Amino acid sequence: MHIALDAMGSDRAPEVLVAGALQAVDEAEIEVVLLGDESVLRTALKNLGRESDERIKIVHASQVIGMDESPIVAVRQKKDSSVVKAFDLLKIKEVDAVVSAGNSGATMAAAIKSLGRLKGIARPGIAGLFPTLKRPVVMMDVGANVDCRPKHLFQFGIMAAAFSEVLFNVKSPRIGILSNGEEGGKGNVLVKNAHRLFQQSSLNYIGNIEGDDTFQGDVDVITCDGFVGNVCLKISEGLAEAITLMLKDELSKTLKAKLGYLLTKDAFAEFKKRIDYAEYGGAPLLGLNGTSIICHGRSNSTAIKNAIFVAAELVQKKVNDRILVLLAENSAIQEEAHLLVDETLDGDAQ
Repeated sequence: MHIALDAMGSDRAPEVLVAGALQAVDEAEIEVVLLGDESVLRTALKNLGRESDERIKIVHASQVIGMDESPIVAVRQKKDSSVVKAFDLLKIKEVDAVVSAGNSGATMAAAIKSLGRLKGIARPGIAGLFPTLKRPVVMMDVGANVDCRPKHLFQFGIMAAAFSEVLFNVKSPRIGILSNGEEGGKGNVLVKNAHRLFQQSSLNYIGNIEGDDTFQGDVDVITCDGFVGNVCLKISEGLAEAITLMLKDELSKTLKAKLGYLLTKDAFAEFKKRIDYAEYGGAPLLGLNGTSIICHGRSNSTAIKNAIFVAAELVQKKVNDRILVLLAENSAIQEEAHLLVDETLDGDAQ
C-alpha cells in the first residue's frame, strides 16, 4: 500500500507531517511518498534520525499552496505544488491514496481536477467524524458544498453510509437529516424534500434529528449541507477544546482538586482521547475516483499517522465500490430528485 502525503501544505509542515509518516510505516505495512521540497524533507528526516528508510520515498515539488490562497487559481497556476503532484500520482496509480493537511479548498480542487467524480455522483463531499456516547457518527457534508439540492443531501447519505459500513463495520447504518425538529414537516424546503427522497429509498432512514441528538450515538450517519455541517464541526471542536481547558483550570485550583485528578488521571486521559480529532486522523473526501483524506491544518503527528491508516483501510475495503452499489440500488429515487430541484430553488427564494 502506497500513500502520498502532501508534506508541505500544513501549519506545522514539514516536521510534524514527516514524523507522522514515520510512525505509520513503523506500525503498519505501508509505504509513504512524501511530496515537497526534497532538500527540506531530507533535512526533516535527518533531524528525526531517519535519513534513509526504504519505506519512505520523496517526490520533489517546487511549489506550495498556502492556506490563504484562492484554491482554484492556485491549483491552475501551481502545477508543481505538493498537493497537485500528489493527486497526479494517484491519477496514474503510482499511489493508492492521498493525505493532505493543507488548504482544504485546494485539496478538493486538485482532487476533482485529477480524479473526477464517481459515476452518478453530483457533488463530492467531506465526511466528518463526531464522537458520541457509543461509536463515532459520520456527518456529511462538513464544508465542501454550502448550497445544496435534495439530491445532494441524499447522495451524501449514501456516501456516508458506505463509509460507516467499511470503517466501523456497521450493518445498515441509521441515517438522519439534521433539522430543527424531529417531525417530518420541520425544516426548510431543502430538508423537507430530502426527507421525501430518503423515505422512499432502501437506506435505513430514521427521519429528522436535532442538533442535540448528534452526540447520543443513536444515529450512524447525519446528512446536511456543507454550511450547516461546517458550523457544527467548528463549534464541536471549539467546545471540546474549551471543556478540556476548563477542566484543567478547575483541577488546578485547590489541593483537593489536584488529589482528585491524581486518582482519576486515567479516566481523564481516556476522555481526552475520545474527543480528540487526532484519533480519527482526518475527513475523507468522498465521491471521487480515488481515495483522499483532508486533515486539520494543526494536525499533530498522531493525526497524520491515523489519517494514513484510514486512507489505507478505505482503499483495502473498497469504499467506492460500496458507494456505487448503494447508488445503483437507489437509482429510481435519484431520478425523482431532479423533479424537486425547481421546487427547492423556488422555496429558498421566498
